[in-house]
Amino acid sequence: MSLIQRSVAEAIGTFWLVLGGCGAAVFAAGVPDVGIGYLGVALAFGLTVLTMAYAIGHISGCHLNPAVSVGLAMGGRFSWGDLPMYVLAQTIGAIVAAFLILYVASDMGVFKEGQATFELASNSLAVNGYGELSPQGYGMMAGLLTELVMTFMFLFIILGVTDKRGTAVAGGLAIGLALTLIHLISIPVTNTSVNPARSTGPALVLALSGEGKALAQLWLFWVAPILGAVGAGLAYRLFEARPDAAGSAPPAAEPTAAA
Repeated sequence: MSLIQRSVAEAIGTFWLVLGGCGAAVFAAGVPDVGIGYLGVALAFGLTVLTMAYAIGHISGCHLNPAVSVGLAMGGRFSWGDLPMYVLAQTIGAIVAAFLILYVASDMGVFKEGQATFELASNSLAVNGYGELSPQGYGMMAGLLTELVMTFMFLFIILGVTDKRGTAVAGGLAIGLALTLIHLISIPVTNTSVNPARSTGPALVLALSGEGKALAQLWLFWVAPILGAVGAGLAYRLFEARPDAAGSAPPAAEPTAAA
C-alpha cells in the first residue's frame, strides 16, 4: 500500500474520530434531560477508534493521532520517514471534521422552539484547554501532567496490544476501551486530547471564527501528548524479547490496528 493511500485512510479515520467524538459532545452532550454527558462522549470517542481499527487497520495501521504515530516510531513499529505525511493527513482530517461540526451546529434549535441552541464561544466545538477552558477549571500544570500521563498509558496499551507475542484478536476493542477510559478520567480536566490533531481541528476553526483562546493554548496539546508518546515508546522497549543464547530473536512487531 502506497504512502499516499495510507495517508488518505488516516485522514478519513481522523475525520471520523473528531466528527464522532467532538460531534457527540457538541450535538448531544448538553441536550436537556436526554443529553449523553461525559459518559456518552467518552463512549463516542472509543467507538470511533474501535470502528476505524477494523475499517482501516489493515490499510494504514489506524493511528488517527500524531502522538500514536510518534510513539510507534519511537517503539520501532513505524517508519520515521512516513511520519510527516501521517501527521499532515491526520491534522487535515481533524480540521475538516471541525468545520463540518460548526456548520451543522449553527443550525441547532433554529426550527424548533424550546430546544438547545448553539452559541459560538471560546469553549465551543469541544475544544481542549486549561484554566477557563477546562471543563472543571483545572490549571495548566494539572492539564499538562494529565495529558502526558494519559497519552503515555494509551501508547503503552497500543504497543502491548499490537505486540506479536500477545493475542491481539480483539486489539481494536482493547484500544477503543482504553480511549474510553482515558476520557472518563480526563474530560473534566482538559476535555481530553491525547491527540494533537483532535485538538488542532476545533481550536483552528474557532480561531478562524473569531474565538482564539483555544488556539493560544494549543501548544500544550502537542507538547504533552508527544512527550507521553515518546516516553511510552522508549519504556516498552524495556519489555521487548532479547536474543536467546543462540543469538536468535523473535521477529520484530509491525504496526497494526493502532488507534
